[in-house]
Amino acid sequence: MPPERESVALPLLPDDRAALRADCGNCFGLCCVALAFSASSDFAQDKDAGKPCGNLRADFRCGIHRELRDKGFRGCTVYDCFGAGQHVSQETFGGRDWRADPATARQMFEVFPLMRQLHELLWYLTEALTLPQTKPIRSDLRTCLARTEELTRGTPEAITDTDVAAHRQDVNVLLLRTSELVRKGVGGKKKDRRGADLFGARLKGAGLKGADLRGACLIAADLRDADLRTADLIGADLRDADLRGADLTGALFLTQSQVNAARGDGRTKLPGALDRPGHWSAS
Repeated sequence: MPPERESVALPLLPDDRAALRADCGNCFGLCCVALAFSASSDFAQDKDAGKPCGNLRADFRCGIHRELRDKGFRGCTVYDCFGAGQHVSQETFGGRDWRADPATARQMFEVFPLMRQLHELLWYLTEALTLPQTKPIRSDLRTCLARTEELTRGTPEAITDTDVAAHRQDVNVLLLRTSELVRKGVGGKKKDRRGADLFGARLKGAGLKGADLRGACLIAADLRDADLRTADLIGADLRDADLRGADLTGALFLTQSQVNAARGDGRTKLPGALDRPGHWSAS
């Protein structure tokens, strides 16, 4: 699960994405119950979907929050619901939690992963609207954002009936166009590494400014001091990627979950909407 936050108003972000950040104090621990995980390097044990994690307390907080990595639950520290947890808990189900109202549990657990996908799309669309290069498609982006927001406000039944995959495809058309508009303004030859297998690749100091790295496998890649400014990183797998000293200023569609899964230091430059993970080294 993402880092716990108190039930206080979140600070406004420059591009209005504050509501799309996890507020665990207003969530009923949905990521700790609704989702399944398997014993691996990321999780110390198996857990079935719909079964509460053994570390979940009665107040919906994590009992080992400060020791998640040490206890073998690294996967919890990189997960990000994009604010879907508090939305489902407080808005979709009106503050009725699955313990006090067991009849809602199954439906709530079905809605949560769908809502998480919709909130992720809201994150990307909101980012796209902040970019000056998207002026030619600004109207289409606003229309798509409004449609996505409308879907998140639906009843539990309406949300589970939504073809989220189809909607995601519609959104992706605009996100691809956004990427093209932004990256075409980058000088020099831009590398196309879309979907590339770069597992463990030696890319220290690589010039990847404006590169297309959509969906690329960058697990354990050495990206120390790499120039990733305005690179498209949507869907890129950055688990254990070494980002020490890398410059990700203006990187497109980079998420907190991706950053949390990577390694970095005090020299790593991140987009303003993202936090520097606490487990990163200071220098």
